[in-house]
Amino acid sequence: MTSITDLMRLLQFGDSMLPVGAFAFSNGLEAAIQQRVIDDIDSLTQFVRTGLGVAATTDGIALIEAHRGALAGDVDRIARADHAVAQRKLNEEMRTMTLRMGRKIAELLVHVAPTPLAQEWLTRIARHATPGTFPVGLALVFATQGLSEGHAFTAHQYGVATMMLSASLRLMKISYLDGQAILREVNALADDAYRRSAAATVDDMAAFAPLADILAAIHVKSHVRMFMN
Repeated sequence: MTSITDLMRLLQFGDSMLPVGAFAFSNGLEAAIQQRVIDDIDSLTQFVRTGLGVAATTDGIALIEAHRGALAGDVDRIARADHAVAQRKLNEEMRTMTLRMGRKIAELLVHVAPTPLAQEWLTRIARHATPGTFPVGLALVFATQGLSEGHAFTAHQYGVATMMLSASLRLMKISYLDGQAILREVNALADDAYRRSAAATVDDMAAFAPLADILAAIHVKSHVRMFMN
């Protein structure tokens, strides 16, 4: 069983309000609503499910690999996973999101729970020796706190879902009750997603969501924006 202390740390670092800037991003939701790809509860649910699927087969795989690298003390292995994430962000706004949040969580880790690995990672980011993506930073947080890769994957997927659903409350006519119902539904996907991602390698990282990439390209040139992506 997970100890109470571990559960508290999971709640702290898996909190959707963790101060790493997630509130400034919508994970593509704003553009989808502007272009009327999303216009009701069903289409919102499908979009969140797609976002979680992409997150699991890209960021999720890298997160697990980075967590394993952290436990092995292999910084080069962590860096390979980090570069793989950055290379698979096809649009500017998604790269901005993962890099800004990644640096913030690295700074948070060094301040709250400093370790030589955490400090080295932040130094590498500052030197531009590694991109410093968010899923890899989150993996280091959980590994250095003695929390499992499954806990880290759970927190990441939960964060993606809550980011999108929190944004939906500000972007469309949706009740917070409906948002919580969707969150409960999509959370049920996490077990299967983790099993697939845990059995994959960095070379297996891939996602096919062309509409999301098109929407991101449109959003870059939008005149009115509430979110940074």
